[in-house]
Amino acid sequence: MMYRQEYHGGVWVDLEGPTNEEIRQVAEEFSISERVETELLSPTPLPLVSSDHGMALVVLHFPVHGTGDPSAEGGTRSQEVDFIVGKRFVVTVRYEVVAPLHRLRKLLESEELVSGSASITTDVLVEILFAHLYAAVRDHTNHVADRLARIERDMFDGRERSTVRAVSEVNREYLHLESALANQEGPISHFLTALSRAEFFGDSFAERSTRVLTERTQVAGLVHTHRAVAAELRETNSALLESRQNEIMKALMMLTVVVLPLELIAFIFAMHVPGQPLEDNPDAFWIIIGGMLGAVALVLLYFAKRRWL
Repeated sequence: MMYRQEYHGGVWVDLEGPTNEEIRQVAEEFSISERVETELLSPTPLPLVSSDHGMALVVLHFPVHGTGDPSAEGGTRSQEVDFIVGKRFVVTVRYEVVAPLHRLRKLLESEELVSGSASITTDVLVEILFAHLYAAVRDHTNHVADRLARIERDMFDGRERSTVRAVSEVNREYLHLESALANQEGPISHFLTALSRAEFFGDSFAERSTRVLTERTQVAGLVHTHRAVAAELRETNSALLESRQNEIMKALMMLTVVVLPLELIAFIFAMHVPGQPLEDNPDAFWIIIGGMLGAVALVLLYFAKRRWL
């Protein structure tokens, strides 16, 4: 599907799940080289940057929610967006619905309905495209942070056993986010440097380029901070679990130590051998029970003195 948006002095062409014919049509219209056209025909697994003949190409992968529902906890996956930018045009190619670009299209369509045409220029559009994409990554990061806050509350409410998997999944999501943003650092920097040259937008684009790079850096820093928090919570969760297990082992050990003398006393008086004490005493049962209770009291007193209780 092809979307075309005219703006001040140029055009934005957005291709969603493009066919070979649509790619060739766009390549012919904007004189895109055959090598770049080949890159657009199918998804590219790794980031890529190239510039020639008055245009620049960059292939980036942006982390998004793992499901179509942003409220679902479906993990993180990557969506590829290819940018081809010339002095008077911007071409974006994506192989599935990318929500930030879809929302930007709606905004530009609304502006066009109100004012008759979009008042932005090519260099401004490039900055807006990246701003919307990184804003979506920030929103995803904050969504995961909200999940982490709920996990933290559950953890300190005594449900640390059930939060083991949840906190590990959050840590994994932040790892994917951090990895995706780190992989963008070199390509996007080279791409924006190419666009800062005189044959594209001149020296005035340098400031916009800096803002785009700053946006990526800020989002990457936010992800890094939240990942550090998630890692600390995972360590805390492990410590809480270990403490709970130690308490259980301590309780079992104390129970064993308390029961052991009782079993010994019961075994001794159950031997039925000649000369057994209290054999003919009518109060033998209560005397034995009293001895058992006394033994338990002595054991508990010893535990209390050693501060094991």
